[in-house]
Amino acid sequence: MKKNINLTLKVWRQAGNRDKGRLEIYSVKNISTDMSFLEMLDVLNEELTQAGKEPIAFDHDCREGICGMCGAVVNGRPHGPERGTTLCQLHMRHFSDGDELVIEPWRSRAFPVIKDLVVDRGSLDQIIIAGGYISVNTGSAPEANSVPVPQDAADRAMDAAACIGCGACVAACPNGSAMLFTAAKVSHLALLPQGKPEAARRAMRMVEKMDQLGFGNCSNITECQIECPKEISISNIGRLNREFFKAYLVSEEQ
Repeated sequence: MKKNINLTLKVWRQAGNRDKGRLEIYSVKNISTDMSFLEMLDVLNEELTQAGKEPIAFDHDCREGICGMCGAVVNGRPHGPERGTTLCQLHMRHFSDGDELVIEPWRSRAFPVIKDLVVDRGSLDQIIIAGGYISVNTGSAPEANSVPVPQDAADRAMDAAACIGCGACVAACPNGSAMLFTAAKVSHLALLPQGKPEAARRAMRMVEKMDQLGFGNCSNITECQIECPKEISISNIGRLNREFFKAYLVSEEQ
């Protein structure tokens, strides 16, 4: 049954990376439980704009849980309290009338704040770029059965490729590690024949770039897996470690 709720929001406001941030308190009333979390923020921003105040900056795009653009920490949980859900797909029916919500940006040295809840996640793009390319023949599409791939490997590769690069794993990790993200990107190619030729170079360069960008080390706390909206398994981190050590032993780039 549709109903409306009233909430108290403590939202992180910060003009820029070099500015001092603060939590500001807002009251939002008559919020439909059918709304998504971002729609609730839209309502608040409309009220702020009408009052002549600066609206809250937050990332969003597709609002379908696919693009990985949205993201904020809600009461200490990246993307909020529901597992396997992005912030844009989190609905207000999961909250109760009178709740107090603390909304903050991703916290990581590698994710500098741009404004309010918006952070620069370009460091994740740099990790992908460091991974380079895969070698494939150009021309017409190959015959589907010309490169046999075991079903189990295809399934695991698809699970890893589900990563949307939102950065929730980094925000959830006490060390600010990007190991789950990097592991997913390495795994979905390492499991397939098309990714084999550059596998060693890819693993080494992506891990090295991750370290250069200031991400922390993995200490197997597993918060990343719990908060990942696509529920990517930390077994991929084990695969990344194996790929890295195997590459290091045979690499000429040492």
